[in-house]
Amino acid sequence: MTVGVGLELDRVRLSYTGTPVIDELSLTVRPGEILVLTGPSGCGKSTVLRALAGLLPPDSGRILADDAEVTGTSGDRGMVFQDNALLPWRTVRSNIELALRLRGEPRATRRAQADHWIGELGLTGFGSYLPKSLSGGMRQRVQLARGLAGAPRAVMMDEPFGALDTQTRAAMQRLLIDTWRTHPTTIVFVTHDVDEALTLGDRIVVLGKAGRPVRAVLEVPDPRIDLPREELRTEIIAALDHSVAA
Repeated sequence: MTVGVGLELDRVRLSYTGTPVIDELSLTVRPGEILVLTGPSGCGKSTVLRALAGLLPPDSGRILADDAEVTGTSGDRGMVFQDNALLPWRTVRSNIELALRLRGEPRATRRAQADHWIGELGLTGFGSYLPKSLSGGMRQRVQLARGLAGAPRAVMMDEPFGALDTQTRAAMQRLLIDTWRTHPTTIVFVTHDVDEALTLGDRIVVLGKAGRPVRAVLEVPDPRIDLPREELRTEIIAALDHSVAA
């Protein structure tokens, strides 16, 4: 069974295309939790994800995974993007198999593992389809399958459901939670949507501008249970308002 990895950013400074985005960010992600990052556009949420995945080295500070410094990408850390990042000329099965190959899985086992994830994510019967033949929700299922294939111990998810309609988005949120419960891993999830943050997160971190990167860290009581959370929602919205105004 996958065991989630603990992640830490220690006084991290990050730039994107030469422009400073994050400065002196310190944050701990607990093993096996779903940590949600939210904040105004341009505050660096996606940049933080890329750094945690090992795709972007910090200008200063350290990024740690189970106390080992992150110096590049690793099969222990996967990434699921908002945009359709599937290779259009590859079938559903082939897209998932490619991720397994890149993570070093032998050819003899790749097809069986891909078919396992096709079944897990409700894609049975679509393994030979090209992405263009799938709905937006089904393409996101394939991206999720690809992100989880190879049993990464942490998955960074960059607004993966942001382009979906409300009903499909809710279905994908339930699917993510069910899959996470069956295959425990650490998830860092970026969203602009306050209700999505409350639905998914064990903790919610509201990011602000680089001078004060963390505006609030909020624990979600009874996470993923459908309870009224008006007080917590109000706290998040207030933190977001301060982030924009600061």
